[in-house]
Amino acid sequence: MPGKKAIISVINDLVTDQRVEKSAQVLMDMGYEVLMVGRQKSDSLRMPDRRYTVNRMRLLWEKGPFFYAEYNLRLFFFLLFQKCDLLFSNDLDTLLPNYLIHKLKRIPVIYDSHEYFTETPEVIHRPFVRNFWKRIEKSIVPKLKYCITVNPSIAELFKKEYSVDFKVIRNIPGRKIKDSVPSRKELGLPEDQKIILLQGAGINIQRGAEELVEAMKYLDGLLLLIIGSGDVFPVLKELAAEFKVDQKIMFIPKQLPDKLFFYTSAADLGLTLDKDTNINYHFSLPNKLFDYIHAGIPILASPLPEIKAIIEKYEIGGFIDSHQPEHIASKIQQALNDEITYARWKENLKLAAAELNWENERKVLCKIIEEVEKSHQTNKMSK
Repeated sequence: MPGKKAIISVINDLVTDQRVEKSAQVLMDMGYEVLMVGRQKSDSLRMPDRRYTVNRMRLLWEKGPFFYAEYNLRLFFFLLFQKCDLLFSNDLDTLLPNYLIHKLKRIPVIYDSHEYFTETPEVIHRPFVRNFWKRIEKSIVPKLKYCITVNPSIAELFKKEYSVDFKVIRNIPGRKIKDSVPSRKELGLPEDQKIILLQGAGINIQRGAEELVEAMKYLDGLLLLIIGSGDVFPVLKELAAEFKVDQKIMFIPKQLPDKLFFYTSAADLGLTLDKDTNINYHFSLPNKLFDYIHAGIPILASPLPEIKAIIEKYEIGGFIDSHQPEHIASKIQQALNDEITYARWKENLKLAAAELNWENERKVLCKIIEEVEKSHQTNKMSK
C-alpha cells in the first residue's frame, strides 16, 4: 500500500508528549507518511526536528470553552481538506472532529484515550463541562472499532460502560543508554546532596505536590527537584517561599524528553504522589513511573492499584501511607537511609527496565494497525 498517510491529532503542543511521538514512530516504521496536528501556545518550546510533518495551530484562546470549541472546529475543517488513509485521535478532546471525518470520508480511525477523561479533577467538579464531554463520549465510543488506553483498569472501566474492547498500550519509554548522561555538575545540580524528584507535564491539583513542598520543612541535606508544568506550578513556588524551603527546592520548566532523562538519571529517588480522590487518579499509571524505572532510580509512591502492582512485582520502591507532609518526609528519609533495601531496589530496576520497554509494548499497536489495514482493504474490495 504505497503512499499511505496517517494524521495524528492531539490537543497539546506536541513537544513533550512522548506517547504520540512513539505512535508516530510506529506508523512510520510501518510505511506511513505521518502528519501530526496540535497547537502552538504562547509558552511552547521550539519543536525539535522530527521525521514526520508537524502542524501546530495558533489559536485565539489558550484555555476555557472557547479554546476547545475553536480547536475542534479548526481541526474538523483541517481534516476535511486532507487526504489520508488513517486517522489517529488522541484523547476525548480530539475525538469529535476525527469521528465526523471518519464517517464523512470513510477513513478508519484509531482512538487512544490517555486517561479516564471525564473523571479528571479539572472536569469532575464542573457538572456542565463534565456532562458535555460525557455526551460526546457516550455518543461516539460505542461505535468505535479500534480503541486504545493506558492500563488494564481504565480499559475495564470502558468495557463495563460501553461494551467496547480497549487494547492496553502503556506509555513506556524505549530502552535507554546511560553512558552519555551528563554529570550533575554539567546539569547545574549539587554533587554533595541527595536529590529527590517530582516530574511531569501535568503537575496539577491533587497530585501531592503541595504536601511534598511542605514536607521539605522536615528534611535537611536534600534537594527537591520539580520539573515540568501544570496548574499548581505557580502555587508550589509561593508555598516554597511561605514555608521558607525555597533554598531546598529547584524548579525547572518542562524539558524535551532527552534532556528530561538526564535530570531524571541524576536523582536518587523518584516521587509519584497522586491522591486517591477520583477514578482517573485511582487508576492512573503515570509516565513518570516508567521514566524513573528506565533512569534507574527507586520510587516512592502513593499506593494506587496500577502503580502499586508494578512497584511490588519488581520490588523497586516503597509507598506513603498518607499525604501528611511530616509522614512524606519520614518516608523519603527512610527510603534513602536504608542502604540495604535501597541497593536491592536499584538492582531490581535493571530487570524492570529490561521487561518494561516500548520495544515490547509497541507490538500491540503494530497488530492494531495491521487489523485496520486488513479490514479497510476488505471493505474496499467488497464495494
